[in-house]
Amino acid sequence: MFIAMNRFKVLKDATHEFEQRWLTRETYLHEREGFVAFYMLRGPEREDHVLYSSHTVWASKDNFEDWTRSEQFRASHTRASTNSNKPLTLGHPEFEGFEVIQTIGPLSNAAE
Repeated sequence: MFIAMNRFKVLKDATHEFEQRWLTRETYLHEREGFVAFYMLRGPEREDHVLYSSHTVWASKDNFEDWTRSEQFRASHTRASTNSNKPLTLGHPEFEGFEVIQTIGPLSNAAE
């Protein structure tokens, strides 16, 4: 399995709009081979932002990379840069990708 994560530093006065943008968008993830799950997480509040993180779980790194080259990827990210002239975040999201080396729990068989 492969987990793709993005960290967002969301401006405190933009958290509602940021969340609504994610909660109301069409992702098309379910159309892609190897898609397992998606999570949007709200984290700690800092002095000038609230930390958010998106986690997408894939059957393999190849499945994730195929997603990033797909028409569905482009369509799902089009709205991220529209709808508002004001910035919602401090800078760009920070991407982190991880290959799963151990799973304990319901997805244990998926990692094999």
